[in-house]
Amino acid sequence: MPAARGKAGDLASVTVMGGGIFGLACAWEMTRRGAHVRVIEARHIGAGASGGHVGALAPHAPDNWNDKKAFQLDSLLMAPDFWAEVEQASGLPSGYRRTGRLQPVTNAPALQTRIDAATSRWPEPIGMRLLGDPQSPLARPGCWLQDDLTARLNPKSALTALAGAIRARGGEVIEGQTATPTGPTLWATGIDGLDALNDSAGRSIGKGVKGQSALLDFALPDSPQIFTDGLYIVPHDDGTTAIGSTSENEFTHDRPDDQLTDLIARARGLCPALADAPVIDRWAGIRPRARSRAPLLGAWPGRTDQYVANGGFKIGFGMAPKIAAIIADLILDGKDTIPQDFRLS
Repeated sequence: MPAARGKAGDLASVTVMGGGIFGLACAWEMTRRGAHVRVIEARHIGAGASGGHVGALAPHAPDNWNDKKAFQLDSLLMAPDFWAEVEQASGLPSGYRRTGRLQPVTNAPALQTRIDAATSRWPEPIGMRLLGDPQSPLARPGCWLQDDLTARLNPKSALTALAGAIRARGGEVIEGQTATPTGPTLWATGIDGLDALNDSAGRSIGKGVKGQSALLDFALPDSPQIFTDGLYIVPHDDGTTAIGSTSENEFTHDRPDDQLTDLIARARGLCPALADAPVIDRWAGIRPRARSRAPLLGAWPGRTDQYVANGGFKIGFGMAPKIAAIIADLILDGKDTIPQDFRLS
């Protein structure tokens, strides 16, 4: 595959369609490597699935290891340097911090295999352990599983910082416009892009899944996040705490509804400290999920100089640093290191 370079060997201009986490992360990585990048977002930054509140960067379970888990681990370990450079270039906070995660435990002996796998797979001193009292206002007395790898960021702050970093390095981020791209183009357009891939392939590659989240006025920025049975409770640096998220395969609209109300009630029941915390924002959106549940990356079959980064679903922010690196390798240098399970074909 030819590299995206001009006749004199200079890096060519690249267009990125979509201002969510995949589009902006890939645009930033290509910008920092010297390419001129133009991001075109039809609405506004974070208008799609990346615009929620949660921002949990949580690892897959370390047991039953596979290539997807290894890829995600690499990306989570890249995250501190990735976001530090974004913040330095933009002068804006991303809200990134590795604060860990707590999960309530009902069968402690069954978790020893997972704890041992974390010791084996994750670099020291990162690991997992059982705690009888985690000393967190969000955690009731009882047995909890703590991991040190989980991090979080503030999605809206992180996207704003990425856009700022791209602009600071000479790239363009254009909001509220549509355009016909020219030259090498990365399509990172979320559910709209996934629908276009389905049409192009003549089969179902993936579908949209509705998600909902809420933001509470509750400050506990140093606390680990809480996770249980699909419920995330994530304190942020700005004095808020995010609650998320639903996963709805069947839905009639993309607005917040009673399922989010029920989720908030679950969070208050699990963490009584949140009982009186006001809800200051509610969000709902349609997230693109591939049938494989892995990201969809690579050249768009049958289209010259057209590339895809889609299917982030719940893991987009955590996967973004490494996805940005391999997409930049592909578009700028013609180097294809995309994992087999992530390929469009």
